[in-house]
Amino acid sequence: MRMGMHTDTERCVRAVRSKDARFDGWFFTAVLTTGIYCRPSCPVVPPKPENMVFHPSAAACQQAGFRACKRCRPDTSPGSPEWNHRADLVARAMRLIADGVVDREGVPGLAARLGYSTRQVERQLLAELGAGPLALARAQRAQTARLLVETTGLPMADIAFAAGFSSVRTFNDTVREVFALSPSDLRTRAAPRNAPPSAAPGALSLRLPFRSPLNPDNLFGHLAATAVPGVEEWLPHSPDGVGGAPVGAYRRTLRLPYGHGIAALAPHPDHIACRLTLTDPRDLTVAISRCRRLLDLDADPVAVDDQLRTDPVLAPLVDKAPGRRVPRTADEAEFAVRAVLGQQVSTAAARTHAARLVTAHGTPVDDPEGGLTHLFPSPGELAALDPGTLALPRTRRATLTTLVRRLADGDLHLGAESDWADTRASLLALPGVGPWTADVIAMRALGDPDAFLPTDLGVRRAARELGLPSTPAALTARAETWRPWRAYAVQYLWATDSHPINFLPV
Repeated sequence: MRMGMHTDTERCVRAVRSKDARFDGWFFTAVLTTGIYCRPSCPVVPPKPENMVFHPSAAACQQAGFRACKRCRPDTSPGSPEWNHRADLVARAMRLIADGVVDREGVPGLAARLGYSTRQVERQLLAELGAGPLALARAQRAQTARLLVETTGLPMADIAFAAGFSSVRTFNDTVREVFALSPSDLRTRAAPRNAPPSAAPGALSLRLPFRSPLNPDNLFGHLAATAVPGVEEWLPHSPDGVGGAPVGAYRRTLRLPYGHGIAALAPHPDHIACRLTLTDPRDLTVAISRCRRLLDLDADPVAVDDQLRTDPVLAPLVDKAPGRRVPRTADEAEFAVRAVLGQQVSTAAARTHAARLVTAHGTPVDDPEGGLTHLFPSPGELAALDPGTLALPRTRRATLTTLVRRLADGDLHLGAESDWADTRASLLALPGVGPWTADVIAMRALGDPDAFLPTDLGVRRAARELGLPSTPAALTARAETWRPWRAYAVQYLWATDSHPINFLPV
């Protein structure tokens, strides 16, 4: 609906004049007279229209020679929703760049994951975003660097390498160019805003922005109700550094490229409080990206809810509690394994099966602040498991071991680069994987916003109670008008039930 919005000058000017925060991340305003770029909701007096130029990304603004506004901090806008609801090359590339692939593997590595040539990837990103993969990754490094400079006491040299820069000199030059301040000046300016130091050494506290509204009930309720002991937990009281939340915090372990981490996430009215403890600071960008993906924070709830409201049956559900997100995952392979374990069993039984795998095969971690004990085992660690030790029906054991082997061998990819339709077809080709399993993986692991679960018992029960067709074929036909947001429609249907997944824990 808003693809290429930066080319619609009249609409962009209206958004800037109204300071509409819903458009933050959709486009950026570069001001010719001042040489700065802003988010649409910047609190300063808007410039004259003839002095505004609009760009599709912060990287494009920086490449054109503009510096980030010190008032609205445009580089900290929520990410563009385009990369969440599209499955084309550009969207998949942006998800990988957000996951730090360019910093770790370079542009050739990015292209190889996408199955295209380096030239094709660069050409398409430049055409749509006004910047190539290196410039986009550089903008992300600059944002990570500012976050570390402003919220930690780390030495600048440590920050430079943690943010992904190859040298301290490059770090210094980039920060000055992007923010018109030296790293030391950034830290001095931010001092009054800094939160008190965290109680635990190495912990970093930050705010994750999102587009309003956000309903935390089903989001955190689902994660807490299905939490695997040892890997995830809900603490009724937020740990130090995620304080001030009206409720507790969801915590989980993270498997990251350079080490592991623990994330604590707590909902606030205008942001998600996030506390990260990392064994290697180079994982910061990836950890933030995965926490955002887990909580679906780059969604556009206004676009989603407006579409679902066109159905008179869904409209009252949306009006009652707008802004529902799709609870996703921080580890796609982990979720696929858990989806198979959860086939045709209760939530409690699925948690029990997963906890046994974690205890037997997961990597132990230390957690002085809570009860987390392990990383969820990787496909490689699970590839050697003895099927006879699994308290599962024989067919499900075969499904699990086949899935794990395909993931470990690299024959099946569930990462940010995945093509949703192709991956769903590959899942359905596995023995014992039917539409429900493939679609719940597509919804929560791949992030397909149009994934639908017409065979799900909770969805069918809600449909029946609301007067919607309850057979899978008829319900799928009825749901055509909900496209491309059927995954969100599922959240509203599930929310009609009294299951614990629909309620924020207390």
